[in-house]
Amino acid sequence: MEETFIPFRGIKNDLKGRLMCYKQDWAGGFRAGYRILAPTTYIFFASAIPVISFGEQLERDTDGVLTAVQTLVSTSICGIIHSIIGGQPLLILGVAEPTVIMYTFMFNFAKGRPDLGRNLFLAWTGWVCVWTSFLLILLSIIGACSIINRFTRVAGELFGLLIAMLFMQQAIKGLVDEFRIPTRENKSLTEFIPSWRFANGMFALVLSFGLLLTGLKSRKARSWRYGSGWLRSLIADYGVPLMVVVWTGVSYIPSGSVPTGIPRRLFSPNPWSPGAYGNWTVIKDMLNVPVVYIIGAFVPATMIAVLYYFDHSVASQLAQQKEFNLRKPSSYHYDLLLLGFLTLLCGLIGIPPSNGVIPQSPMHTKSLATLKHQLLRNRLVTTARKSIRKNASLGQLYGNMQEAYHQMQTPLVYQQPPATGLKELKETTIQAATSTGQMDAPFDETLFDVEKEIDDLLPVEVKEQRLSNVLQATMVGGCVAAMPLIKKIPTSVLWGYFAFMAIESLPGNQFWERILLLFTAPSRRYKVLEEYHATFVETVPFKTIATFTLFQTVYLLTCFGLTWIPIAGLMFPLLIMLLVPVRQYILPKFFKGAHLQDLDAAEYEEAPALPFNLATEAEIAAGASYAGEGEIFDEVITRSRGEFRHVSSPKITSSTGTPSNDPRSHQSPRPSYSPRVSELKGVQSPRSSGRGPHSPRTPPEVKLSNVGKSPLKTESK
Repeated sequence: MEETFIPFRGIKNDLKGRLMCYKQDWAGGFRAGYRILAPTTYIFFASAIPVISFGEQLERDTDGVLTAVQTLVSTSICGIIHSIIGGQPLLILGVAEPTVIMYTFMFNFAKGRPDLGRNLFLAWTGWVCVWTSFLLILLSIIGACSIINRFTRVAGELFGLLIAMLFMQQAIKGLVDEFRIPTRENKSLTEFIPSWRFANGMFALVLSFGLLLTGLKSRKARSWRYGSGWLRSLIADYGVPLMVVVWTGVSYIPSGSVPTGIPRRLFSPNPWSPGAYGNWTVIKDMLNVPVVYIIGAFVPATMIAVLYYFDHSVASQLAQQKEFNLRKPSSYHYDLLLLGFLTLLCGLIGIPPSNGVIPQSPMHTKSLATLKHQLLRNRLVTTARKSIRKNASLGQLYGNMQEAYHQMQTPLVYQQPPATGLKELKETTIQAATSTGQMDAPFDETLFDVEKEIDDLLPVEVKEQRLSNVLQATMVGGCVAAMPLIKKIPTSVLWGYFAFMAIESLPGNQFWERILLLFTAPSRRYKVLEEYHATFVETVPFKTIATFTLFQTVYLLTCFGLTWIPIAGLMFPLLIMLLVPVRQYILPKFFKGAHLQDLDAAEYEEAPALPFNLATEAEIAAGASYAGEGEIFDEVITRSRGEFRHVSSPKITSSTGTPSNDPRSHQSPRPSYSPRVSELKGVQSPRSSGRGPHSPRTPPEVKLSNVGKSPLKTESK
C-alpha cells in the first residue's frame, strides 16, 4: 500500500486497483464450483455463532432492546454490502465484543437520564453512529490508513493473541456460569437447585470439550491414515459445522430424565415476536433527542471511531498477511470509507454496527488457501497421470506440471506476479532418477508418488474471490428466520466453539511460537531446528529472544488487564497503536538493529533467508565442511506476517545442476545442520565467531538436468 496523506488519493488508488479485479473476483468464485461451499460453511459458523452469543449478551444488558436478531441482521447486511461493493473481499464483517461493551455503556447512561431513558436509547445511539460515520469518512479521506504500514509484527501478532485470549476468556467465563443461576431467572425452578446446577455444569463441560477436541481433530482429517480420500476431505471441510450438529444431538440424549432447562440453550426472540422489530423505525425518533445529547454523542462516537479504525484496518491486514502470497491489491482507505457509510446505515435503522473482525478474517483467508491448494492439486494430479500414461520422463512430467500450474494462474497483467512458482522436486527424487538413468527416459511411478509428493510442490496461494463472503453473509441473515432451530443449540457448545476459534488462530503467530520456545527445555531446543523454523532462531541469541518475548508478554498482559476495567477497557486499541512509536524509537535502544530486523521486521525490513549445510556435527568432526562452505540456499516459506522459514532438506530446481559426475551425489542425503545447533545444545558452535573466512566453494562442474523443461521444447531440440 502506498503511504500517502494527500486527501482522496488513497481512496482513488484503492478503487482503481480493485475495479480492475472486480470481474475476476466473481468469475474466480464461480469457477471453483461446489468446492466454494467448504470455506463458506466454515467461516459462516465462525461468524454466526459469536454474533448470536453477543446478541444474547446485548439482550441481557439492554433489557431486551437489542437482541441476537439485530446483531445477526447487522452482520448480514454489512457483510453482503461489503462483499459486493467493498474493496477487500477477504475481510469478514460482524458485530464484535467491543461494540457490545460500548452499547451496554451507552444504555446504562441513557437509562439513568429522564430526558433520554429506555425509549430514546436507540435514537441517541443513532446520533452516535452519525458522528462515528463522519469521523471514519474523514479518516479515510485524509489517508489515515497509511499508518498501518508502520504496524510491525510486534503489534499485529500481539493484537491477534489478545483477541484469542478474549475468546478463550469468554469460553471459560461461559462454562463457569453454567454452574450458576442466570440473572433474571426464577430461582425456585427445579433445574436451579444445587444438585441439578452441578449436573448442568458437568454436562456443559462434556459438550464444550467434546466440540473443541473433535473440531480440532476434524480439521486435520486430510492427514488421517484411515478412510478414503473423499471422506477425509469431506470431514476436513465440513467437520466443524458437523460437530456442532452432532454435539447438539448429544445434548438431547438425557432429555427424558433431566429437567427441561438442562442443558441450557441459546435464547433469543423470534424475528416476528413483539419488540424484535421496533428498532427499524428509530429514525423518526432521532429528532426527539435533546440537542445537548446530540452534541454529547460526539464523545462516545470518538471512542468508537478510533476502535473501528484500528480493528477494521488490523483485521484487513491480518487477512492479507505476506505468507498468503496474495496477488490482488489492498483497499484499506476505501474499505474504511465504506465502513463509515455502513455505520451510518446501521445507526439509522437502530442496529449495532459491524466492522472487520478477528480471528474470522484471517481464518477466511486460510480456508481459501486450502481451497486453492485443492484446486491446484487436482489439476496437477490429472496432468501427472496423463504424462505417466504417455511414458514421459521425469523432466517432461515436471515440465507439464509447470505448464498446468501457470495455466491456472489468473492472466491479469495488473495483478502482482506469483510470489512463488511450482516448488522443486526433492533432492532424493532427482538423485534417484539420475542414478537409475530415468531422468530423460520413461520412469517408474515408484520414483515419484503422484498422490504424496505433489503436495510438496505446491506453494501457498489463496483463492481470492467475493462469492464465499457474500454467501456466508447471506447465510448469517438466514439465521434470523432459522431462530427456532438455532435456539436448540446448547450454550455449552457455543463456549466450546469460542475455545476452538481461539486455538485455531494460534498457528503461524510467531509471538506464540516464541512463547513455546521459552518453555522448551534447554537440552531440547535444538529440535526446533530440525523442523520448519523462523530465521531468528539461528540469527538471534536466545537471551535476546527471551527478553523480547517477555517484553511482548508483559505488554499483552497489560492490554488484557485493561479490558477488565469498565469503559477504559475500550481503549486497549490505543495501547496497541502506541507500539508504533515504541517500536520505532524505544526498542532500538535496548535491542540491536539486526536482532530487531529478524524478531520484528516490518514488510520493508525483511531479510533474506540464511543458507544451510548438509553436514551434521559428527560429520564436521570427521572433516566435512561447515555451513559456510559450499552452502546451498534452502527453499524459503513465509509464515505469519512475513517471517522466513526454512525447509530442512534442500530442493533442486529445474535450473540446478544435477551432479551426476560426482560420486557424492549418489549418496543418501544427510540431515541438515544449522550454525546454532551447538549453541542451543549448550555446546560451543563451530561457527560461533561468525562466517569469518568461510566462503562458498566453487561447485564442481555439473551436468544440467531437463527437469522443469517443457516436453515440447525438449523435443524441438
